[in-house]
This record gives sequence, structure tokens and C-alpha cells, in this order.
Amino acid sequence: MENNDTIRLLKECDAGTKMAVTSINDVLDNAKDSKMKKLLTKSKDNHEKLGNDIHELLIQYSSEEKEPNAMAKSMSWIKTNMKLAMDDSDKTIADLLTDGCNMGIKSLFKYKNQYPTAEKKVISLCENLIEIEQELRRDLRAYL
Repeated sequence: MENNDTIRLLKECDAGTKMAVTSINDVLDNAKDSKMKKLLTKSKDNHEKLGNDIHELLIQYSSEEKEPNAMAKSMSWIKTNMKLAMDDSDKTIADLLTDGCNMGIKSLFKYKNQYPTAEKKVISLCENLIEIEQELRRDLRAYL
């Protein structure tokens, strides 16, 4: 039986995967190093797969998806395009995405703590998303 914490945590994870995919798509074409492109593509695929799992659960719970905050999405797009216009190097991409990972990890831990009675499978899903973000952040260090 679903509870409010379960639905709320699912929706926040949904918004997080969408924000991550959008952010990676915003920079992917600018990546110059082939290993970085592979890294970004792999992370995007992982986020999309987890996002699909989240969507399935939201459907099971008869709940709607959650889009990322419009202001956060707009600010991210502006920051990304301004920084890339000044310096479109892989270092800039790594810097932008590392900042995004840090914000995502922080938000996900906040929501995980805020919704402690969410079902274990949803908490586990949130932890998987945190791990994907941490892995991307760790792999980007080589480009900073």
C-alpha cells in the first residue's frame, strides 16, 4: 500500500532524473574527448533507465510525473550556455556537471530524510540515483 512519503519521494527522484538527462544533453555535443562522451552517454543512459523504472512505479501508484522546477531548469540552461560560450572545453563541462551532481546529491539526501516512511523499494531507488550521481561526479574529476 502506497503512502504519501512514497509518492513524494518518487516524484522528487523523477524530477531529478529528468534534470540530469537534460543537463547531460545540454553539454554532450560540446564534449571533445571520446572517453568523456562515452562517460556522459553511459550516465545519461543510467539516468534514463532509472527514470523509466520510476515512471512505472508512478503509474502503479496512479500518480503523475514531476517535472524539474522551471526556475532551476532555466537557471541551469543559462549558466551552462554562458560558461560554454566563454570556454567550451571538457574542463568546463566537467565543472558544470560536477556542480549539478553536487546539487542533485544534496537534494536527494534531503528528500530521503524528509520522507522516511517511503517504501523500502523507493528508498532503494533513491539511493541508486544518488550512486549514479556520485559515480558521475567521481568520473568527472579527471577532467577538472
